[in-house]
Parts: sequence; C-alpha cells; structure tokens
Amino acid sequence: MISVEEVTRLIKDGLPEAEAVVLNEYDDGEHFAAEVTSSAFDGLSLIKQHRLVYQALGDAMHSRIHALQLKTYPPNRWPHKK
Repeated sequence: MISVEEVTRLIKDGLPEAEAVVLNEYDDGEHFAAEVTSSAFDGLSLIKQHRLVYQALGDAMHSRIHALQLKTYPPNRWPHKK
C-alpha cells in the first residue's frame, strides 16, 4: 500500500515543476487517479507525458500501485489553475 501523499511526493520529486492532484479512489492504497501538470510536458505526446509520470513513480508503479488513472496537461491547459 501507498498513501496519496507519497504518490504526490514521488511525482513532485521526479518532476520538480509539477503540480499534482491525486485521489485514492477506493481508499485502499492501491487504486489511484492523478491529474498532473508540468512544463516538462510542453510539446510532448500524451504517451511521453505519461511515461515521465511513470518514471517519477519508479518502483512504486510496479509494486505498490495496482492501478493509476492518469491525466496529464501542459501548464497552459491545467484545469486546476489557481
């Protein structure tokens, strides 16, 4: 199991300019939904954006996270703008 806070931290550590909204959909520590923005996504395809997030999650993606529903956005398309 892994917490929402740890998933968020891993994403932000791996993509330092990232902002992330992470939810544990079933409150089970294994099924997550995440929306992530980063300037690193500028000009990249969705597949390459998702790969960057998976890299940031590292081993947790293969061991402690069972499922991840992922949406990525370049900063100019981020729906959670403050």
